[in-house]
Amino acid sequence: MKTIGFIGLGVMGTPMAANLLRKGYSVTVYNRTPGKAEELVHLGAETAASPLETARSSDVVITMISNDQAVEEVYYGEQGILGGLQPGTTVIDSSTVSPSLSRRLAADIHAKFSYFLDAPVTGSKPAAIDGTLLFMVGGDPKIVEENREIILAMGKEIIYTGPSGSGTTAKLAHNTIVGINAAGLIEGMAIAAKGGIDASAFLRIVQSGGAASKQADLKGRKIIDHDFSVQFSLALMLKDLKLSSVLTDGMGVSTPMLETAKSLFQIGQSAGHGESDLAALAQVYEEWIGAQIADLKPPVAAASEAALTQEQNRRKKTRVPLEIPVMVSVYQWLQEGSFSGQSVEGILNDVSEDGLQIASSFPLEHDMFVVIHLPPEAGLPPMTGRIIRIVKKQGLFHYGCLLSALPLYQKIQLKEYIAKNTEV
Repeated sequence: MKTIGFIGLGVMGTPMAANLLRKGYSVTVYNRTPGKAEELVHLGAETAASPLETARSSDVVITMISNDQAVEEVYYGEQGILGGLQPGTTVIDSSTVSPSLSRRLAADIHAKFSYFLDAPVTGSKPAAIDGTLLFMVGGDPKIVEENREIILAMGKEIIYTGPSGSGTTAKLAHNTIVGINAAGLIEGMAIAAKGGIDASAFLRIVQSGGAASKQADLKGRKIIDHDFSVQFSLALMLKDLKLSSVLTDGMGVSTPMLETAKSLFQIGQSAGHGESDLAALAQVYEEWIGAQIADLKPPVAAASEAALTQEQNRRKKTRVPLEIPVMVSVYQWLQEGSFSGQSVEGILNDVSEDGLQIASSFPLEHDMFVVIHLPPEAGLPPMTGRIIRIVKKQGLFHYGCLLSALPLYQKIQLKEYIAKNTEV
């Protein structure tokens, strides 16, 4: 049985390597960020100190890395894969990168008398865990067949796409559709939410009609539940759409829907949702419509809001002001499909059911979106707000910021934090 080196232990790489170990393969792992190999070591993996060392001790090297720059470093760096390749080694890159980089890797690896397959996957984290990924593979078909057993230890199907670079081309075309579909799903759910329609009921309509899609199945419930734990991050979706945009520009293919989807995910990234699941794009739409994409308010949510209102009324009666330092990230649309941004200091001095009042010396404008960062001890993630009111007094601007789509647990957490900072 061939020995395998696996480099890149992120959301996808770790479960892929784990499946190889469970199938009885001898696996040596390496990750640029230390500490991610512990789970695999418990399953029997060995660790290497560098990509070079990993390649030197392996018959097959598999890489699953986030972007072109990181791939370049892992392959071409001082301790890179190319420095440790032995003749006859097969390298399988499952990263989503530019086709031009895949073709360059193929040429440079062949020059080392070794073999290269570009083999990106589709299926995201759940399929990586279950071993049901689909691999789209470019390269020598003979090498594909020789490594079929290894690839299928991590997935359910191999689709051969052609020569080197064709696998990554297929993946970018595929993810273009994913990004467009995801944006379309979220936009439709936002329309329904603004119209007062229960989100779960509308999702059933989508899944039963002509709008049914894999994205509706994978992301619909996550959007409703505000579960933005990462299956496939918004930042990676944006990265793939950018790669696809460069590819199609070079091909001379007009892609208006790709460019629209890319702009939407850029807005999501600028609003601070890049490290969340791509479904977090829904939070941008929720800000735009001023409503949450959610089921009709359950009693527990109403009770929570009532408790927050009660706490606010108690504070007003006792006239105890808040003086909580915050940082406010400000993003401005530049009209060319990009944003500029900076962070300014502010003071949180009031809170309501749906918003916060921030005082700052920095001038902002109506309808501007800001990201509010509470002190670390609050334990709350950044909150996005829209400025709906501005009052200037005592040399400061007092901004009323409408918070949209704040999950129930965060409302409760905010209430508890406010209570701790209020003394009667």
